[in-house]
Order: sequence, then structure tokens, then C-alpha cells
Amino acid sequence: VPNKDGHFTNVTANCTSLADYENKSPCFGALIGRYANRIAHGQFTLEGRQVSLPLNAGPHHIHGGRRGFNNRVWRAEPIRGGDFVGLKLTYLSKDGEEGYPGNLTCTVRYELNNRDEWKMDYTAQTDKTTVINLSNHSYWNLAGAESGTVLDQVLTVNADRYLLADDALIPTGEIVSVAGTPVDFRTPHPVGERIHQVTEKQFGGGYDHCLVINRSKPGDLVKSARLVDPKSGRTMEVSTTEPGVQIFTANFETGAFTGPGGYPYPRHLGLCLEAQHYPDSPNKPQFPSTVLKPGETYHSTTIHKFGIEK
Repeated sequence: VPNKDGHFTNVTANCTSLADYENKSPCFGALIGRYANRIAHGQFTLEGRQVSLPLNAGPHHIHGGRRGFNNRVWRAEPIRGGDFVGLKLTYLSKDGEEGYPGNLTCTVRYELNNRDEWKMDYTAQTDKTTVINLSNHSYWNLAGAESGTVLDQVLTVNADRYLLADDALIPTGEIVSVAGTPVDFRTPHPVGERIHQVTEKQFGGGYDHCLVINRSKPGDLVKSARLVDPKSGRTMEVSTTEPGVQIFTANFETGAFTGPGGYPYPRHLGLCLEAQHYPDSPNKPQFPSTVLKPGETYHSTTIHKFGIEK
């Protein structure tokens, strides 16, 4: 996308090759499912039956398992409308895949339109009761994917509350105020301004928190976050129908992942703004439900709008 001087650059972290995406990617740009984020102990009860999933995050399950949706081959068809181009992605996740019940038919449309919006529209149907939580895991750096860290960029999040998490990043079930905490982005703050205040070991020296998006009615498409790079002038606004947004500051060691030309991505290389339902919702009846039943249609929309602030 362009900066205030009209210079274009790539603003999302990427790998050099398909092999790196298969073996060395921390979900760069990934479509995450069947269930984004964590499910405690890889287990939950559904209609009186216990469901067991692979444990691929210590003693817990994360991002759909060992071969989640980001490690599956989707059918991709080009699409075009009056003001957009894009891809229609389809995939059948078969009954029992990674332990999840039901044949789940998924369709995801990626559209890039003339209003500088990238729209992700997700739908799914199942033939058995299951759980579903789809999201996108792009790492954004509006100064440029190979420009260093995202710490000087300014973040605003439309959230008064966030989820407390235990030492394994599993929500405790408590939803508390952001006031007086380093996750209070109700007004604009540089991403790195208070990152040192996140001292709990489970966060790895950065943000990895699920914030509760303010909205008057569940399912409304509302603005969840805004990121600004003061130097380039690039802006990105994220709107979603999802109830939460996971903010993650890529808390990896420098050089753990490489980009084109062998570029060593630094710690805090970018910011993920993962619009999603809450982690561990299948085990937290007080959270918005992620259950999908036969005859129902799962539908979720997230839009990233890019702009320039001069």
C-alpha cells in the first residue's frame, strides 16, 4: 500500500517460499481453523459427548491442531465484481479431522475493492454439531514488512474489557476492565509505549491478549482497531462481526523467522489483530457460543481498510 508520498510497499510479513510456509512460518497471513486460538486440554463436551483434540500447544490445543486449516490445500477461484477483485476459497473439513466432529463445508471470500478495503467473508455448514472459530493471522507492519519492529506505530482498540488468562494463556473466564492496564488502547498509544508493563511470563514479553470489542448488538459489523504509522502516514482500520480481537506482537526472538532475501525478522516484527470468538469458548458457557449445528450457517466478516494520514 502507498505512503503519504505515494511509495508502495508490502505491509504484511511473508515467507520466501512455499516450503517455508509449510515448515517455518508462525502463521504468516494464515487462515486459521477449525478453531482459532486455544482450547484447554484439547477437550470439551458437546451434546453430552466428550470431544478430544490433538495437543499441539503444550497440554493444550491451538489453531485447529497439528494440521489446521492453514496447513490444508484450499480450492481457489478468482472472482471479480463491479469494484473488486478477489479469491473464493473452499474446503471440506471431513468428519473427525483433527478430532472435530462433522463434515464442515467452508467458503472464504477475499475481496480487494476500490475503497482500499480487504474484505474477508467466511461461511460454513456442518452435518453434525461442531464448534468453529475462523480467523486471519496476518502480521501487520505499516512501515513495511522488512522495516524493523511495529513498536512505534500507534494503536487504538474499541474495547473497554479484556479476558484474563492463566499461565498457559487459557482464559480464566473472567472479563475485566482495561482501565489502568497496559492493554488499555481506548485512546491511541504506541504499541511499544507500555509493552514492558506486560510482565506475566505467559505473554513472552509482549502482547497476546484477547480484547472484548464494544458493540450494541452481537454480530454487528463494528470498528475494532486502528493502526497508524506516523512516519509513512499509512493507516489501517479493522472492522468485524466477531466479539473479540486478539492483539499479538510477535514475541519471538530476532531471527527466529526469515523473509525474502534472508531478512531476519526482529522481535515484535509486526502486530496481529485477530478478529475471532474468545479462546476456550467450548469450555466457557458464559462466553459467546461457537457451536454450529446442522441446518445453521456460520457467517463472519472482517474488513481491513487502508488509508493515508498526512
